[in-house]
Order: sequence, then C-alpha cells, then structure tokens
Amino acid sequence: MSNTQLEELMQLDCESRYDYFLGEVADERSVWILVNANNEFLKIYAEDEGFEYLPVWPSAELAEHYSKNDDALTAKNIPLPEFLKKWVPGLQRDQLEVGVFPSNDGSVWVIEAHELQRDIQDELARF
Repeated sequence: MSNTQLEELMQLDCESRYDYFLGEVADERSVWILVNANNEFLKIYAEDEGFEYLPVWPSAELAEHYSKNDDALTAKNIPLPEFLKKWVPGLQRDQLEVGVFPSNDGSVWVIEAHELQRDIQDELARF
C-alpha cells in the first residue's frame, strides 16, 4: 500500500472506514490488532463514554500506521474464523466493544462484538 493510499484511507470518515474494513476483512479473511511484547492486546478506554474497546484494522499496514509513535506495539493477525468463534464471545463476556479502523485523529466506529460479527457475516454472504 502506498503512502498516498494509506493517507487517503485515514482521511475517510468513520462510516466509510467501517465499510472499507468489512470489504477487506471478507476478502482477506483476517482481522488485525495491536499487541505489546507480552502479547497483550491493546484496549482503549473511552473516557467520555465510560467503556473500553478493542481497536481492529483490516491490514497490518493500517494497524502499524496507527501505532507508528509507539514502538512497543506490533500488528498481529487474527484469522477471521478464530475472531468470530473465539474473540467475539470473549469480547462479549468481558463487555468490550470493538473500535473498527480507528484513525490517528481519534475518530473510530465503535460497535458491539455481536453486531460486528453479523455485519461481517452479511458481507461474507455477498461473495
């Protein structure tokens, strides 16, 4: 992905980034998260709203772009079947929302894990 493409994607609004995420995840069959050296995943606390969410991206490049100022974080691939079968129930159990394709400006589409699962499955049905 070129720097121009990367910057264009980061400039999209939340809804457009969400739609892009769904298409890419359905096509590539993977979700990307950020983890630290202990393999602990990044969680973000939304102070204004009072909840935590797991940020996810459609590619390693986009996740790494988000964390470019934090050398302690690296992108980790989660195969889509594992995300849907293990992560979604775990996120629901832990009452974590999902922040889809956050941008460096702080904007993010936040959704409940089961709703994201439904949207991904709907996107997969189009193939």
